[in-house]
Amino acid sequence: MVTKSKMVETFRTRLSEVITRAGKSRLAFAESAGMDRSTLSQLLSPDNDRLPRIETLAAIANSQQVSIDWLVGLSQEGQLGAHVLEQSVQIEEHAPSPADLRLARWHAEAAGYKIRYVPTTLPDLLKSDHVIDYEYGRFAAVDPGQNAEHSQMKLEQQRRSGSDLEVCNSVQAVEGFARGEGIWRDLAVDARREQLARMIALADELYPAFRWFLYDSRNRYSTPLTVFGPKRAVVYIGQMYFVFNSSDHIRYLTKHFDDLIRAAVVQPPATIELLRKLHDELGTQ
Repeated sequence: MVTKSKMVETFRTRLSEVITRAGKSRLAFAESAGMDRSTLSQLLSPDNDRLPRIETLAAIANSQQVSIDWLVGLSQEGQLGAHVLEQSVQIEEHAPSPADLRLARWHAEAAGYKIRYVPTTLPDLLKSDHVIDYEYGRFAAVDPGQNAEHSQMKLEQQRRSGSDLEVCNSVQAVEGFARGEGIWRDLAVDARREQLARMIALADELYPAFRWFLYDSRNRYSTPLTVFGPKRAVVYIGQMYFVFNSSDHIRYLTKHFDDLIRAAVVQPPATIELLRKLHDELGTQ
């Protein structure tokens, strides 16, 4: 077990190491990491019994291309060179859709942790079979029936005690679906009305363990991603996943997601009200 005092001692040793390796004066090193010389001297003092703030750790790690885990003794890997990147980032190919067995496995492994999720279109666990068939029917390598099974499995996982899922979409994506815009232009009104009714019912049933936030895509953007607690973060770019395993990468992607939530223009209870409004609008068509 790594104690706090051991982490502080390791940090002090490794900080001295990176200063030496950088070949800079303490003043120049402190400036490159965004701190003053007195702060650096305090961190190097044998009498210091505290780790710096996370912002300071991140600045040192970034300026010297080392990981925070290494700085505090949680990892023995130093420089973020090819070997470390190979271990901390993986590319998973042949991912024809964001609903496949790998995601199911990663969800299961993250049971009990908060999962943060930016879907490609709508949250998978809320989709009707009709919408899944429409969305993936033209993907030669995708079996819509299998995707429907995976979505049902995610829904059942969410219904279990202890599940904690935050979702972020753009408000424009949800409104665009309701109005049949973009990829949804050929989806019948009845199917969109049914999907909206399903999302209203499930979002209401699953709240507060399932919380759906909507941000304005005019001032925020996100590629589809899922952060599986502290286990891993996965970015979907179409036909492949970028899988991040290091705590530094996971921390930055978590921050990105949390920034989306802070910028949300529609909070979870209001998301349900927006869905009801869009559903009612379709009732007149």
